[in-house]
Amino acid sequence: MRLVTLALIPLLAACATPREACLASVNKDQRVLNRLILETRGNLDRGFALETQQKFREVNAICKSELPDGTQINIACKETEVREVKVPVAIDLNAERAKLQSLEERQRQMQINAEAARQQCLIENPA
Repeated sequence: MRLVTLALIPLLAACATPREACLASVNKDQRVLNRLILETRGNLDRGFALETQQKFREVNAICKSELPDGTQINIACKETEVREVKVPVAIDLNAERAKLQSLEERQRQMQINAEAARQQCLIENPA
């Protein structure tokens, strides 16, 4: 589902007006920074970080095959199943606090700059 959503983003961006595209680009970095701040706060609240890892396993499946005469048959086979899991990872809490402080300071500065950039978008791309 998420892959489909990500695949649609370029299509939707192509439909945006120049004004919408300009405003979206201004807000993109802020969204990334906000996500990093939320993640860092979560790490501090938990006392550890969560890392996404892929787990693989082979499962029995039925695969289609074709005989030399063109006949289609089903045969038993193995397929690899992949799933993502979150695993706890130790972190340096003092470094994480310093990172959060730095991110929040950057966020304050970015909000000031973003407002000016939004105003510039509105001036350059009137409705």
